[in-house]
Amino acid sequence: MITDAMWDRIEPLMPADPVRGRRWADHRRTLEAIAWKYRTGSPWRDLPNELGSFQTAHKQLIRWAVDGTWGRILAALLAAADGADDIGWTVSVDSTVCRAHQHAAGARKRGLRTRLSPKATRSDVPAAA
Repeated sequence: MITDAMWDRIEPLMPADPVRGRRWADHRRTLEAIAWKYRTGSPWRDLPNELGSFQTAHKQLIRWAVDGTWGRILAALLAAADGADDIGWTVSVDSTVCRAHQHAAGARKRGLRTRLSPKATRSDVPAAA
């Protein structure tokens, strides 16, 4: 769960309630719901009742992605961690996990016969002298 220290860093980066209309659900509880969903890999409908409505959490996830909230949070937390020399920037990419579809591998296709020589066309025949 999100600790008080974590929330103190994230709270100023969260969007303010809209000027008109209804107030949004508690940001901390919504953030807990989103974190729970991705931590467990469960469907949205399995969200525990104490974390609020799954529709609300999903709508806020999409809304914060569109308005740039997630980008601001990531940038601020990375800057703070980098400033404290608390982050390692080592990246490892392994391309062996990328697989091509069987049709991209050059396999012979069923039902199609291969010709030994292409059919000659009129333009291929030398002109008569």
